[in-house]
Formats: sequence, C-alpha cells, structure tokens
Amino acid sequence: MRLACSTDPIGPETHPRRLAIAPRAAIITGVALIVLALLLALRAVALAPSVSAPAPTGTPAPAPVPTDGAAAPPAQADPAGIAGAQPPAGPTASSSTGAAGGGTAPADPLGTGAPGQDRLVVHVAGAVQSPGVVLLRPGARVVDAIEAAGGATAEADTDQLNLARALADGEQVRVPRLGETLPPQDPGRAGGQAAPSAPGPPPGDAAAGPQAAPGSRININTATASQLEELPGIGPALAQRIVEHRQTHGPFASVEDLTDVPGIGRAKLEALKEAATV
Repeated sequence: MRLACSTDPIGPETHPRRLAIAPRAAIITGVALIVLALLLALRAVALAPSVSAPAPTGTPAPAPVPTDGAAAPPAQADPAGIAGAQPPAGPTASSSTGAAGGGTAPADPLGTGAPGQDRLVVHVAGAVQSPGVVLLRPGARVVDAIEAAGGATAEADTDQLNLARALADGEQVRVPRLGETLPPQDPGRAGGQAAPSAPGPPPGDAAAGPQAAPGSRININTATASQLEELPGIGPALAQRIVEHRQTHGPFASVEDLTDVPGIGRAKLEALKEAATV
C-alpha cells in the first residue's frame, strides 16, 4: 500500500505493445519460401547432368585402337589354327569314306591279301552278340574284336582265348561256348595272315620249342604257360592255374589230375587226353 503523501509518487505501469503479423501475410511468405526452395532444387537437378557429362567424354580413350591393332594378328593366327585342325579331321573323313565306298570296303573283307594300313578287317564268330565282320584299328587285340561285335554272350567261354593276342588283317576270331572245345591248332581262329602271329609266343620259350612242335603231345609237368595255351580249351587263365597248381602241389601224376585245377572239367579233360602227357 502506498501512501498518498509520498513525495515520489509512482505513475501507472505501462506494458510494451506487441506487433502481430496478419495470417494472410504469413501464408504468402511461407508459399514464397517453398517456391524458392523448389526453384533452387530444380536448378541443382538441371545442373547435375552437365557436371557428369565430362566423364563420358573421357572414356573414348585411344585404348580400343591398340586393342583392335593387337587383335588383327591373332585373327590371322586363328585361321591358321583352324587350317591346322582340319588335317586330323581329314584322315577320319577319308577312313569313313573308304568304309562307305563300294570299291574299297568290300575289297578288304573278300580277303585280297592287301595289308590294312589304316584298319583291320576281322571276322568275329561264335558266342558274341553280333557276329560278323568288324573294322578295327591297327594293333587291336582279340578283346577289341569281341567288344566290336557287341561283346561275349553269357554262354561264352573266353578262357580258351588269348584276349591279349594281337590281330592280323583278314583274321577270324571264334568265341567258343561253354562245353565247346576249339581244335588244338585252332585253324578257325585265324585267317591266311594269322600264321605269322602264331609263332610269336614260342620265341620267348625257344628252348622248349621242340616240346611244343605240332603233332606231339605237350608235357603238362614241364611246359610253360605259353606252351600250355596250345592245348585245346586252355587259355591264358587256365594255363596260369595249371602252372600255379604244379608249383604248389608238385608234378601231375597223370593227365586225369588236371581235373584238380579249377576250371577244368570232364569235358575238357577228354579233349586234353589226346594232346597232353606227363
């Protein structure tokens, strides 16, 4: 409470006056700011491509030119490589045309005696899937001829054959069936040119050559494995079994003792009695 008699009277309090912005002016100002921001953004976007444009201009460097120039020599080397690859295909085509041609292909199976330089003509007969004449490469073996004829049947007795023997042109390979025995000299297994291959094995056993002479019996106690293969129905596998049995149990007392060797039955024994001895 102030006294009315105060010598320093205080006048009434005064408050500063605030300035108020009209709503319409505020809206116009905000819209103007938004439009200005959009214009600045559009300008920045419009200037962006012009800044990145110089990058592509630097890409066309002279690098492609040396690449093209360096690619020219390999391009010339490629045709040379292709030309070099054609000669291997040539012999294949010539061999196929020779087999398809009516003049040369029939001449070989007829047994003209001309040596086959690029192929062998062999007749496969007996227990095979597709008996007949087959064409083989030089150096082929008996097993190759059997496979070319579709393979041996279930009733084939391949133990009587030397599957690793090299073949000659114009030869016949006969695969016996179980229970069938091939002749001692096996004339049906080779043609006119098979004779040179027959004396091949004996050179390794030249010392025992007289014992394996044709017409004489083979001593099963002294013969080697290669000589035992000359017995009827005895192939490389059975010949090796006979040698192993002889080394393990001693010499055979008689030809009948061959039945102790696995794979030799009574049927084979009857054929062996005419060609084997002790």
